[in-house]
Amino acid sequence: MAAEPLNQAAAVRHQRTVERAERALRDLDAEGSAISFQSVAKRAGVSRQWLYTQPAIRAEIEQLRDKAPARTSAVPARQRTSEASLRQRLDTMRAENQRLREENQSLKAELAIAYGQQRCADRR
Repeated sequence: MAAEPLNQAAAVRHQRTVERAERALRDLDAEGSAISFQSVAKRAGVSRQWLYTQPAIRAEIEQLRDKAPARTSAVPARQRTSEASLRQRLDTMRAENQRLREENQSLKAELAIAYGQQRCADRR
């Protein structure tokens, strides 16, 4: 009869550990973080070996890990840059690029004039 409370306590501890691992897995997936046995173990505070012995958790980790390359970005949706913002940045960069090209052309012209003047001065 003394073993029954110990068995119950072990079952409760096991269930809490499973819940921590599942929560860690959900959190990592929601954050867009890389899913691996190591990342889940670290987040849940369990060993990788223990994760391997849990068939349901193991299958979910493997499924999420295997679909990870298909993700477009590891950045959560709420943190991704909008298309309008990207277009604005692109337009700004194009304008800056054009300004720098014009400045470069102007500086080349000034340099050519300075070289010409120096040549004339050297010939005298």
